[in-house]
Amino acid sequence: MPLPTAFFDRDVATVARALIGADLRVDGVGGVIVETEAYDADDPASHSVNGPTPRNAAMFGPAGHAYVYRSYGMHWCLNFVCRPGSAVLIRAIEPVAGVETMIARRGLAGPRLLCAGPGRLCQALGVDRALDGAPLDAPPFALEPAARDEDIHAGARIGITRAVDTPWRFCRTGSRFLSKPAR
Repeated sequence: MPLPTAFFDRDVATVARALIGADLRVDGVGGVIVETEAYDADDPASHSVNGPTPRNAAMFGPAGHAYVYRSYGMHWCLNFVCRPGSAVLIRAIEPVAGVETMIARRGLAGPRLLCAGPGRLCQALGVDRALDGAPLDAPPFALEPAARDEDIHAGARIGITRAVDTPWRFCRTGSRFLSKPAR
């Protein structure tokens, strides 16, 4: 049973934590979400803190849609929109389905680094700007809830310079597929 839009229409940190263990597929390629980060409208590290722009417009659209942006001019990043101006960055998944496709897209052998980091994840899943604003409950996305309760670590977000101590990075404890070790 796919995650309903109402799942996303909640506090962004709650959604980010609840996504750990969910199964994400894009055109059948994907795996289990093991790392997320939350960003809300009042967060100085969020793209939405200064209001809507053409780049972040999807963040102000309906909950349960994708927000895809380019990072450092070279990597796509996939976010799930929650309430207006808030979104969950999908930082890493454990590859499960379509691993050979991911390997071909990434040019890597072995699953450890295929989807460990938002840019790697998007390259492996074939996510780009064309999916910005797309609903998460319709193809090419398939998003199923976590099959069981997860042991989750909450800590400081990474790769940002503002609000770095906000404990909105959520990781599956013990996962070897994280972008960086949990701290």
